[in-house]
Amino acid sequence: MKEKLHPKFFPESKVTCSCGNTFLLGSTKPEIKVELCNKCHPFYTGEKRMVDTAGRVDRFKQRYGLKDK
Repeated sequence: MKEKLHPKFFPESKVTCSCGNTFLLGSTKPEIKVELCNKCHPFYTGEKRMVDTAGRVDRFKQRYGLKDK
């Protein structure tokens, strides 16, 4: 194989989440910053977050002049 073709591999890269959780993993970057991890993601924590979807269909129909039959 050609030399200097692959990036350098860091077996213990530090990953830092916005919630403050840190852990190590292998990567081609020495340090990684993420917004969500398994400690703060709603799927893993069991939190239910309300998403404002009320009226989306009505606004779409109003914008494009569609009417219900």
